Amino acid sequence: MDDLSIRVATPADLDGILAFWKVAAEGTSISDDREGVARLVERDPESLILAERDGALAGTVIAGFDGWRCHLYRLAVHPDQRRRGVGGALLAAAEERFVRLGGRRGDAMVLDRNDLARHAWRAAGYVPEAQWSRWVKQLTG
Repeated sequence: MDDLSIRVATPADLDGILAFWKVAAEGTSISDDREGVARLVERDPESLILAERDGALAGTVIAGFDGWRCHLYRLAVHPDQRRRGVGGALLAAAEERFVRLGGRRGDAMVLDRNDLARHAWRAAGYVPEAQWSRWVKQLTG
């Protein structure tokens, strides 16, 4: 895995990340646009972590920390790079960030229908909490 590099995203990466998610990520979100991702990178410059192999984007994870809780989003690995250590390297980088910031528990947003992702999260030591459900409300400006 010596050819895999991990770094944080910069504003110059945004268009490439959005295109990458269309290929590698399961589902979309209301904030999956340039403005939403730019706001994330501006507000928390270390939160969007990238994995690159041979100069190409291989994976992403958002490791958001609000000062209290550690949230993981958009763990996405390019289909050609799966089962090659990319997801594990991204999660290790995210968890190191959380520990450095004082976080004590990471939680992940995982679509119920995404069996491949559910297997990967379990393999990384994460477990679902059946007593919790996500409640959402779309906000308008």
